[in-house]
Amino acid sequence: MKFAGISLEEPRIMGVINVSPESFFKGSIRQREDEIIETALKMLEDGASFIDIGAKSTAPYLENQIPVEEEIRRAVWTLSILRDNVDVPISIDTTNAKVAEEAIKVGADIINDISGLKGDPKMVEVAREYDVPLILCAHKDVKDFSDPVHEVINALQESLQIAYKNNIEKEKIAIDPAIGFLRPKYPPWYEWDSKVIANLNLLKMFGLPILVGVSRKSFIGAITGRRDPTERLAGSLGATAIAVWNGANIIRTHDVRETLDAIKITHFIKRFRE
Repeated sequence: MKFAGISLEEPRIMGVINVSPESFFKGSIRQREDEIIETALKMLEDGASFIDIGAKSTAPYLENQIPVEEEIRRAVWTLSILRDNVDVPISIDTTNAKVAEEAIKVGADIINDISGLKGDPKMVEVAREYDVPLILCAHKDVKDFSDPVHEVINALQESLQIAYKNNIEKEKIAIDPAIGFLRPKYPPWYEWDSKVIANLNLLKMFGLPILVGVSRKSFIGAITGRRDPTERLAGSLGATAIAVWNGANIIRTHDVRETLDAIKITHFIKRFRE
C-alpha cells in the first residue's frame, strides 16, 4: 500500500506545522520564515515522511473563524517557503476549496480535508482537476450516539461516495477517523475517541490507508488530567502506540522524533503477535 508515492509497509509520520496563531497547541505555531524552514528540516531529520501545513485552526472548541483571504495568504506564504527546502509530500489542512487550490499551485501535494468533502462542494472538483491525493476525515453532525465506531464508518462511507462519484481514484485516498472532532453530548468525547482508537482495525474494511491524529489533543488531557497541551506528550505516545497496534498507517503529530520511537517499538512487537 502507498499514499502520495510513500510506501506504507511500515507506519509513517506526518509532521504538523501550524502557521495559525489561534491553534490550540501554541508550541506548534511557527510565524517566521527561518522557524518554518528549521522546523520542517528537523522533522525530516527525525523521520517524518509527510509535512502537514495548517493555516487556520480546526479545533472544534475554539473560535477560529478568519477571512479566507488570510488563510490563503498564510498557506501560500508557507508553501512558497517550504517547497524549495522540503522533498517529501506536503499536505494543506483546509476545508476551503480556494485555499486548497492556491496551495496546490505553490507546491502542496495533498489535500487534508477535515470536512470529508462535505464542507465546500468545490473541494472535490479541485482534487480531481489537480489530480492530488485526499485525506478524508469522518465528518458528521453528532449529538447523542452510543456507537462511535458505527458513526465514524457511516461518515467515511458518505465522504467516499462523494469522492468515487466524482471519479477520485481509490489509490489517491486516505481516511481519518476524526479523533477530537466528533463531540457528542453523550458519550463524553474522550470516551468516544477512546472507543474509536480501540476499534480502529474495523476501518480496514475500506482497504484504504488510515491516518490518525492524537497529538496533544484534549481527550489526552481529559484522561490524564493534563490540562496544558505541553504536558500531553506521554499520553499522546500511549494513544499512538494503540492506534498503530490497531492498524494506523500514518500518524499525524507535533513530535516527530518521540512518535517515531513509539511507532517503531509498536510495529516491531506487533510482528510477534500470535
